[in-house]
Amino acid sequence: MAPGVTPTTAGTDWGKADFEAIYNCPDPRRYFTTLQPLEYQIPHHGQAVFRAVAEALQRRRSDRPPLSVVDLCCSYGVNAALLNHEVTLDDLYRRYTGPAPQALSSSQLAGDDRRFFATRRRPDAARVTGIDAADRAVDYARSVGLIDRGFPENLEHDAPSPALRSALDGTELITVTGGVGYITARTFARLFDCVTAPPWVAAFVLRAVPYQPISAVLDRAGLVTEKVTTRTFRQRRFTGGDERRAAYDALAARGLSVTGKESDGFYHADLYVSRPAADVAALPLVELLPSL
Repeated sequence: MAPGVTPTTAGTDWGKADFEAIYNCPDPRRYFTTLQPLEYQIPHHGQAVFRAVAEALQRRRSDRPPLSVVDLCCSYGVNAALLNHEVTLDDLYRRYTGPAPQALSSSQLAGDDRRFFATRRRPDAARVTGIDAADRAVDYARSVGLIDRGFPENLEHDAPSPALRSALDGTELITVTGGVGYITARTFARLFDCVTAPPWVAAFVLRAVPYQPISAVLDRAGLVTEKVTTRTFRQRRFTGGDERRAAYDALAARGLSVTGKESDGFYHADLYVSRPAADVAALPLVELLPSL
């Protein structure tokens, strides 16, 4: 088992390995060095999807201010890095796992990151608000300019702070790659209490996790949720046999077959996109995401 990972345990997380040790470090190096051997890749899939959705939202507007995006479980700003900069997930793995970065202090790495990302910023970059319970990860993402505003808040436990409530107003897109299961319908309900017009939502969700409670919240907010049915998306390799067996049991309990999916040794995620009914009618999912 990789450093930074503890064995699986029974409970509400269906025996999924615990990566708590890598989520709230002073900088992202341990996160990337732990996840690279497991071929963690869901942010790569998110990059293409989130860019396509953001571009569709931009085309609907008569003006061109930065799109307002909220990234849930933003961690060290990985999704924001991939959305707003000319970098790939492989670039980030090379950047944070190579020998040169390991010799830097966290503050030195942050300074280097500020310069690195500033030179790769896309001209159509969105304005990203990051939310995550991991305060040091949020602080790092904000300090290097990957997120414009960061809120280390746990909306499963607490209502949004006044500052977060203010920042959420005007949100046009909510993104999430790996957080659903740790965050539930409670977080989404609290978010949607803070917006005047419901934003679009693009969420990658492990197949072992039911999304219906969240989609019900979104339905009450006036959104129609569609699932991409043409494919699933690899998240990462199982850490070992115990985690694989626990995932298989969770999927079987949901009546889902692992054949052609988790049988390949990886967790697989579904992609859900939620939009107002008028937007769904005007731009079918197959046209919004033609490459899928």
